[in-house]
Amino acid sequence: MSDPDVIVVGGGVSGLSAAWWLAQAGCSVEIWEQDGRLGGKIATRQADGYLTERAASMMLNFRPEVSQLLAATGLDVGRIACPSAPQCQRYLVRGGRLVPVPMRLGALVRSSLWTLGGKLRLLAEPLVPRGGRPDETVSEFVVRRLGREVLETAMEPFVAGPLASDPDQASAHAVLPRLVALERRYGSLVIGASVRRFLRRGTAPVREMFSFGGGMATLTRALAATAGVRFRARSTALRLEPARSGWRLDGQTPAGGLTVRARQLVLSVPAPAAAALLRPLDVGLGHLLHGIEYSALTVVHLAFDRSAIRHPLDGLGFLVPRGEGLPLTGCQWMSSTFPSRAPRGKALLTCYVGGARVPQARDWTDGRCIDAAMASLEPLLGIEAAPERVWIDRHTSGLPLYHGAYAGRLRAMSERLRSWPGLHLAANYWGGVSVRDRIACGHATASRVHTSLARSRLSASVTGLDSPPVPAVPRSLG
Repeated sequence: MSDPDVIVVGGGVSGLSAAWWLAQAGCSVEIWEQDGRLGGKIATRQADGYLTERAASMMLNFRPEVSQLLAATGLDVGRIACPSAPQCQRYLVRGGRLVPVPMRLGALVRSSLWTLGGKLRLLAEPLVPRGGRPDETVSEFVVRRLGREVLETAMEPFVAGPLASDPDQASAHAVLPRLVALERRYGSLVIGASVRRFLRRGTAPVREMFSFGGGMATLTRALAATAGVRFRARSTALRLEPARSGWRLDGQTPAGGLTVRARQLVLSVPAPAAAALLRPLDVGLGHLLHGIEYSALTVVHLAFDRSAIRHPLDGLGFLVPRGEGLPLTGCQWMSSTFPSRAPRGKALLTCYVGGARVPQARDWTDGRCIDAAMASLEPLLGIEAAPERVWIDRHTSGLPLYHGAYAGRLRAMSERLRSWPGLHLAANYWGGVSVRDRIACGHATASRVHTSLARSRLSASVTGLDSPPVPAVPRSLG
C-alpha cells in the first residue's frame, strides 16, 4: 500500500474538513483517529422520537467555503433551516425574567434590556476614538467601544455561553477578530459595519442557521465517506519526525505497530495531544501548545410534556449574564428551533452547565447538574412537572479558552512552524470553535498543504531530489 501525500492525525470536523478539501484537489490522504468513530465531539443520539446532540446542535453560516462544501457533498439538500421569526427570537435573563434581545435599532430603543444611559452610550459608539492594546481583553474592548451595560448584558453571556469562556481573560483579537478589524479599519464598529454592508450589497453571502434531518453527525458521516481518503480507526500516533520524503509517523493500530510516511502532516488533535507529539522535536512549540487551557462543559438534555411548560418557547432559547447568579450559561429550545427534534406534544430543552464561569461544575454529579438546570428553568419557563427523559453529555476538555495574550501565542506558534516544512496545525484552538469556522479553517489548511506539495514537487523535478529542506534546530523556550 503506497504512502499518502498527506497524513491527518485526528478525525474531528477540523481534520475531516481538511481531508475533504485535499481530496477535492486530487491529493491522497490518510486520517488517523484514536477513537473507533470519526467526528470528534460531534455526535447525534436518537431515542424514542427525540434527537439530541452531544456538542454542536446547528450551524450559523455566512462563509462561501461552507456553502461550497455543502453543495458538493449534497448536504445542502438535507438541511433543515431554523424557522423564520418569531422562532429565531433570542432571549436574555434580566432581573430573573426572560427579555427578548432586540434585533433592530427601533426595537433596541424600546427594549427594557438596557437603561437609557446604556442605550445612549451604545449609540455614541461612532464618537469613540480608536484605541486599545494588542493584548486587550474582550471586556476591555467592549467597555471601551460600547459601554459596560452591553458587556454585562450581551457580550459576557455570549462569550460565557457558546464559547464557555471568560471575557475578562479572553483575547479580543482572538475572540472578536471581525469587530477588532472594523475598529482598526474604520475607527468605529457601527460605521464599519454600515460601510461593509453598503459595499457588499447584492454580493454578501446569506446568513443561514440550520442543521440536518439526521442531526449534525450527518455532516461528519458525509465527510468520512470522501473518496480518496483512507481512514485508520483506533490508530494512535505515538511519534513523528521529519524524513527525507517529508514526515514519518509511528503509531499503534489494532493490527499492531505501524510506520507511515507522507510529504505533509496535519495535526488536528487537541492542544495537549499535539504538545505531547511535538515536544520531542520542538520544546518551544510544545510549551506553547501545552499552555492552552480548556473549559469543562456539561450538556443536560431535558424532555417534557409540552403542557408542563407555561412559556410559549417562541424562540431559540436564552443566555444568562453572570450577574444573574445562575449555574446555567444558557438553554436552547431545540423542539422550537427544529420541531422534528421531539415527538408531537413534547418539548426538548438543552442546557449548558459549567464553562469558565462555573469551573467547579466539572466535579458535580449528574444529579446535581440536573437539579441546577431545573432550579434555573422552573421560574423562568414556568415548568410544572419533572422531566420525562434526561440525557447528559460531559466534556471534561470541552472548548479551548482563547485567554491571555492569545494572538501573540498563535504568532509565536506560527513562527516556530516555519522551522518544520510540511507540518501543519489545524484544530479548534486556532481560528474559531464553531463548525463553520472549522470547515473554513480546513479549507485554509488544505490550501497551504496543496501549495506546499506543489512547491516540493517542483523543487524535486528541478533538482532531481525527492527531499524537502532539512529544518533548522529550533530554539528552546528554556
